[in-house]
Amino acid sequence: MTKIQAWGRLSNTEHDLINFNTPLEIRQNLVQYTPGLAQGMGRSYGDVGLNTQGYLWQTTGLNHFISFNLQTGVLHCEAGITLQDIHRTLIPQGWMLPVTPGTQMITVGGAISNDIHGKNHHALGSFGDHVLSIKLLRTDGEIIECSPQHNSTWFYAILGGIGLVGFILEAKLQLRSICGPWVQSEIIPYYNLEEFFSLADSSESDWEHTVSWIDCINSTTAKGLFIRGNLTEIHNKSEPKLNDKIFPFTPPISLINKMSLPIFNFAYFHANAFKKTQQITHYEPFFYPLDSLHEWNKMYGPRGFYQYQSVIPYDVGLDATEEMLKVIKKSGEGSFLAVLKTFGQRKSGGLLSFPRPGVTLALDFPNRGEKTLKLFNELDHIVYEAKGALYLAKDARMSQKMFEVGYPNIENFLRYRDLGITSSMSRRLFGV
Repeated sequence: MTKIQAWGRLSNTEHDLINFNTPLEIRQNLVQYTPGLAQGMGRSYGDVGLNTQGYLWQTTGLNHFISFNLQTGVLHCEAGITLQDIHRTLIPQGWMLPVTPGTQMITVGGAISNDIHGKNHHALGSFGDHVLSIKLLRTDGEIIECSPQHNSTWFYAILGGIGLVGFILEAKLQLRSICGPWVQSEIIPYYNLEEFFSLADSSESDWEHTVSWIDCINSTTAKGLFIRGNLTEIHNKSEPKLNDKIFPFTPPISLINKMSLPIFNFAYFHANAFKKTQQITHYEPFFYPLDSLHEWNKMYGPRGFYQYQSVIPYDVGLDATEEMLKVIKKSGEGSFLAVLKTFGQRKSGGLLSFPRPGVTLALDFPNRGEKTLKLFNELDHIVYEAKGALYLAKDARMSQKMFEVGYPNIENFLRYRDLGITSSMSRRLFGV
């Protein structure tokens, strides 16, 4: 048994870790290690990637390119390859993944299983919109090859299916052509939610990437920094040296606390609010600022942290977001890594996919036990009444009732569930 933690470091539980290095090895041996769960880089925050006291199938050995068409941008790869490996290999060739989240340190299999989203949902949708086909191994040995055109019901069960439909072996992805690794970006301060929504709406037609950091502790009205960017062609700028620093230790208490947080938020806002209007930035610090500091999750101390990410429908988005921020401020809790953004009008086809039209708020909270859970229950009530949803890739504690209102396709999804696969999350939300 090996002790494994999720990215939130809320628990440190024993797993029987099984390493697979070739597709043949998986096909020949998977059935011996069931029920189990595939795990890639372990970047999910809660228990979606854990299988406490059970088998965990490590997929990072399946990290090979199978083929790449330099003319069409179609990549055929194994599911354990990371987004960073794809980018650092193919961006110099003029090709990039169309959609990525706030980290490159995840596998293709994980990106599919969580149907991840980025800063450009209004323009290019979710990761699944650019998956051409998936090759899946069921624990009974059956191989299923599917796409939006072939075996499409299987495709949309796997997409966002949190790893419960089978072991993803391979995928074909459509990459996008780019002129270079540079982003023209702009930071605009805003001082209330009305300003945020006005910026979000007015930016969608001209800016592909939009996101905001919000200060949920220092002000009576929500203020923050609205960030927007476009990939740009530039030839006279040298690429920066990329940092690979590691957060050196786990402090005895969270460094994000009532004393430090107001200072952090004040300094971050004022350091960025008055930068020059536009700047040219390398894609890595623009899209993945935290990837430059490995193991940054240690800063929350030995008790770990929760991430709470919700999506609220547009028609009640402003009121519900305002109410959530008031509850957070009243609680005395707060988040430094607080992200507010809007999704576009397209809804993912994945039966359990999170991205959908609306407003999404993502917040990190140090684990303070019952006090933190009480806050989440209050936030749950707001999200539930608004008919919103919580992101499964981030969740560690939502109730079955909350899950069912956010994911009404669950009964259809369960028809495709592989009963040789289980997780700590599936047992919490489905009972098995």
